[in-house]
Amino acid sequence: MSLIEIRQTTNKGRGVFSTADIKSGTVLSEESPLISCQFPWNAAYAYLACEYCLRPLETAECNVRRLTNDFTINLPYPECCPTQNQLEAHTKCSACSEMYCSEQCLENALKYYHKVLCRDGEKDNKEHAINKIVEFWKKIHYPPETSSITLILKIIGMFKQCDDVSELHMKFKDFVSETTNEDLMICHKLLGENFADQINQLYSLITVAFDTASDERLQWFTLTGFQSLLAMVGTNGQGIGTSSFADWVRNVSEMDLTEKQRKSVDVLIDNLYTKLDDVVGSFLNNEGSALYSNQSKVNHSCAPNAECRFPYSNNVLALTTVRDIRKGEEICISYLDECSLERSRHSRQKKLLENYLFLCQCDKCEMQVNDADETSDDEDEEEDEEMDDSE
Repeated sequence: MSLIEIRQTTNKGRGVFSTADIKSGTVLSEESPLISCQFPWNAAYAYLACEYCLRPLETAECNVRRLTNDFTINLPYPECCPTQNQLEAHTKCSACSEMYCSEQCLENALKYYHKVLCRDGEKDNKEHAINKIVEFWKKIHYPPETSSITLILKIIGMFKQCDDVSELHMKFKDFVSETTNEDLMICHKLLGENFADQINQLYSLITVAFDTASDERLQWFTLTGFQSLLAMVGTNGQGIGTSSFADWVRNVSEMDLTEKQRKSVDVLIDNLYTKLDDVVGSFLNNEGSALYSNQSKVNHSCAPNAECRFPYSNNVLALTTVRDIRKGEEICISYLDECSLERSRHSRQKKLLENYLFLCQCDKCEMQVNDADETSDDEDEEEDEEMDDSE
């Protein structure tokens, strides 16, 4: 019996609800995405991940050496690195050399979209039409990345390769659809002050690259259709993070070691995280985005009772409870990161309104309804920095 069900809410559209009393730490569901991709800047900085499922392609030792720029590091217990044990399974597209963690992932990519997106012998050619699109996107969407043009390119590839266009349309229509004005607001937030011109340029680059006007399967890809697609990806995209080093740390932590061995490895891990923080800060993972049909129906709360995890270090999402849940209770995750959740009600609501176009009325926000509508000095400084970075 399923632990969750999808049904209409009073004022939030569809929602996910528990069908039984559930303990904290319970996996409510596991879901593969309709489509996923690595962020372009993340790939540009040599974070090696499977093009199809985002599984790490470099060992934990190689990963931590590269990120710390210290190639003298030697990690003990290499058997605790899943990637180390999967190296022989790694493969690549014979035409463009795109990397995959397995033959199955390569076959899936070729089946769904990669035949259209394959840059046969021209993966590094800056003049290739797809590379032009990605480079234009990178210039208008600097890290930290929250969305990706690659998702849109893969969706176009799916339509050009699919056998049943109507069925694929239904899969994407299952995601929340915004009004035209809301779509434009989301696009504006994603692309900045010159969003209208940037959308036009992106649209032009894509129509040329895929000859959309002459393909009956892409008749929906008008400028308005592109805006809606960009908004859908911006509001429904779920962030993914995978890391071979994190996998190694977790597996080592679960090993049965002597007290001396445990102390030694704990000191090593602490030192490595200190080095990583000094060099790359919070940018430790292969990062990307994906569209999940069921997860997209899970609403937000500033005091969430569940979270999205990636237990297999790929794009399979596990919706997991973070506290005990009563039968009939709505399952909610946070659309904000942990730092944002600790901010004032005013700051949280401002961010949610800007990025997701709704005013949060969760229990936490209702309890803080009489709090002053102001931000802290730290929050104001960070917002100023974000504005400077976007200019």
